[in-house]
Amino acid sequence: MNVVTSEKNGVVVLSVEGSMDATTVTQFDAEWKKVLEGGAKKLVIEMSGLEYISSAGLRGILMLAKMGSIKGASLAFAGMRAMVADMFKLSGFDSILKTYPDVDAAVDAM
Repeated sequence: MNVVTSEKNGVVVLSVEGSMDATTVTQFDAEWKKVLEGGAKKLVIEMSGLEYISSAGLRGILMLAKMGSIKGASLAFAGMRAMVADMFKLSGFDSILKTYPDVDAAVDAM
């Protein structure tokens, strides 16, 4: 998995590529923790390069959502492939997390 941090119009964008599972989720966790601890209040997770997400990856997303709420940060997910979007729907995450078709739409909504 690869995680790249960038910024767009004052919003931190974490672009995730590859697979997010039990062996790679710790890398994702380390990146979002660094961003939130740095004081970011607006965060978009760009997922167009994410090919697979396991239950461990979903747990990482849930932990991010909880910590973001505690820190008062706005959070959005953008550009999900069909398989990842299906996992969000099956887990009910699509009803509790904000999702957008792309980064521009997510940034504009913030």
